[in-house]
Order: sequence, then C-alpha cells, then structure tokens
Amino acid sequence: MSVLRNRYSFIIFDWDGTLMDSTGRIVSSMQSTAKIADLPIPSEESVKSIIGLSMDAVMDTMFPSANGSLREKLFEIYRHQYVEGDDTPSPLFQGSLPLLNWLKQINIPIAVATGKARHGLTRVLNEVNLIDFFDHTICADEAESKPHPEMVERLVVDANKSKQETLVIGDSIHDMKMANNAGVDAVAVTSGANQSEQLSEHNPVSILPRVCDLRQWLEQ
Repeated sequence: MSVLRNRYSFIIFDWDGTLMDSTGRIVSSMQSTAKIADLPIPSEESVKSIIGLSMDAVMDTMFPSANGSLREKLFEIYRHQYVEGDDTPSPLFQGSLPLLNWLKQINIPIAVATGKARHGLTRVLNEVNLIDFFDHTICADEAESKPHPEMVERLVVDANKSKQETLVIGDSIHDMKMANNAGVDAVAVTSGANQSEQLSEHNPVSILPRVCDLRQWLEQ
C-alpha cells in the first residue's frame, strides 16, 4: 500500500472536539461543577482553553486555590456531571466513523492520544462501539499531560513507526504544541476548542473545518 501523501503511515487522533463532538458537554459540566461547589463560574472560552489537558492540569487552571478535600470533591462533581448529570449530546462528529473505517481499510494504523483518563476513554469507546477499533491508545493518567510529547513518543514506539511517518490530528493548541514538541506534523481541525487563528500560531501543516475532511486532504 502506498503511503498517504507519500509520507504518513500512522495517524494519532485527539478525542474530544476532534472525533467526538463533546466540547459543549465539557463546558457545561465544568460550569455546573463550579456552580455546585459555590465557586466562580468559568466562561465558555476559559473552559475551552483547558480541553485536552489532564484533569490535574485542568484543576490547576480552573480552580487554582482548591486543594485537598475540595479538589477531590471537584473531581467527583465533574465526573458525575459529565457522565450522568449533564444531558448535552456528545456524539461522534458526522463523518468520523467513515474516515476511521477508510483508514482501517487501507491498513493505516490509527491511535488516540487523549486528555481523558483511561476509565473515561474506555467508557466512551464502549458507548460508540469502538472499544477494540484503534490500534493504540494512550490517556492522560498514563503519561505526561499535553502538550508534553510523551504521548506521541510512546505511540510512535508502540506502532513501530518513525516520527516522519506520523501525523497528529487535533482541535486544540495543546494538540498542536504536543506535536511540535514531539517533532511530528499535525493537522488542526476547527470543530472543537480553538479557532483557526489560534491554531495557526502553532504551525499545523493544514487546518481543516472537520475531521472528515482529512481523507480528501490525504488523497490530494
């Protein structure tokens, strides 16, 4: 099989805001968490700015004065809100599954690098019937949080690929920074946390409206 664009043969996807339309649910759940805990309610933009980070990094940014029992309480409130308490829909983006199926059909290994903890990723993969679909996955409780390059570096080794063959797809500046720090190319999508102006500052090789547009870009 020929390498896509004569170069890429391993693709690493972010999850929230890239493959799954979960940005609205994350924002709503975080705002509800602050309200329930009687803390200042963060703006939509401030919540979007932390999407993709590990929960420890999220708490450091959203609630910097919280520690000890309050921090643990905030973790639990947010988990409950996101999983059960918030009814904001969070489906796969339209076209995500056909794209992933196409990549599988042409034997391109695919992976997920996410700010979710392992239990969170397992839950959503089960919900969308993709639990055994990806060749490799790595979560924020298994590696350094984005934008540290560890997730990409470990996935590249696991897949037995080179960094030159690897492409990261993400919707946030944290994804772009992670790719930059790892020395791999990245494609940004504007379907989630950040818009084109913010993403372009971090040198993606392309900026696309939706992840499903990736196939056309790869086949050019």
